[in-house]
Amino acid sequence: MSVAAIQGRVWRTPRFSLRVDERLIGVNLLLLTVLAGASLWSISAGDFPIALGDVLKTLLGRGEGANNFIIFNVRLPRLLTGIGTGIALGIAGAMFQSLARNPLASPDIIGFDSGAALGAVALVILLGASGTLVALGAVAGGLATALVVFALSWRAGGVMPLRLVLIGIGVGFFAYAGVEFLMTRSDIFEAAAAQAWLTGSLNARLWSHVWIIGATLVVLVPVALLLQPALDRIELGDDLAAALGVRVNAARLAAGFVGVLLAALSVASAGPLPFVALVSAPIARRMTRAPSIVLVTSGLVGALVVTAGDLGGRLVFAPIQLPVGVFTAVFGAPYLLWLLATQIRKGAM
Repeated sequence: MSVAAIQGRVWRTPRFSLRVDERLIGVNLLLLTVLAGASLWSISAGDFPIALGDVLKTLLGRGEGANNFIIFNVRLPRLLTGIGTGIALGIAGAMFQSLARNPLASPDIIGFDSGAALGAVALVILLGASGTLVALGAVAGGLATALVVFALSWRAGGVMPLRLVLIGIGVGFFAYAGVEFLMTRSDIFEAAAAQAWLTGSLNARLWSHVWIIGATLVVLVPVALLLQPALDRIELGDDLAAALGVRVNAARLAAGFVGVLLAALSVASAGPLPFVALVSAPIARRMTRAPSIVLVTSGLVGALVVTAGDLGGRLVFAPIQLPVGVFTAVFGAPYLLWLLATQIRKGAM
């Protein structure tokens, strides 16, 4: 038989078979559909509203002069930066929560976002950097913070997941204090520019930001997907994962390195966006009912959270516009409190 056939949830050919998770596919298609609708709404809404039909005409290359400028120079870079940042944060959060087996282990909670922000702000204030240099500073700060957290969490048997979370929280506060110190040592214009970026905002995003986050996803997402089988086994416990052939500590370090880069470059593109990484993976798991991490779905949830947060920040209190970081923090903080209470009840903290 040369024609592939679908039998239940297994796709078979003469040479291989592939398990098909129909619910996972359906959830991903639903998220893509909602994200597409939110994206079109985001492009059309603003101080200069554009009808949905004109948005579609412009995207297809048949737009007028004013619409072309607004969409291609202002709103589309903003939208794509937000989508890319959300995907990176969603995947990074899922990876850290899996390797630590703890729902609190996300880059914004365990300090990696704060370290990336410290590196970026240091270059902005001390060197007046922008663009690629800010991205490099964020990567350096995120990696340095991760190195400290992993080193302090290491014991003879490897990285201790609970220690990773607790030490990461402490190191994150230390990095945030460094940011505040740099702000006090800068002049008012540098401090204002840094503060606007630190709130987590998609205002004035350029195509250069799109290229940074786009290149990040092209390089790192395939690596993250290759690491997913190892993370699935680590969630079963270190001993069982090792019995199944996983080099647990090597997989944790590799996943941590990829997750830090995703988080750091998302910070470089849009500033710190609180709670996006924290909530994306749990929402994705609940929607798919998956027993382990679902990286693609987590990334799509992250993209939708950022896009919806940016749209809400622009429209809910119009004509006042709230940065997306403020909007995600307002709705993410209650979830964090609920998560902490749940972990305490379970005796995990």
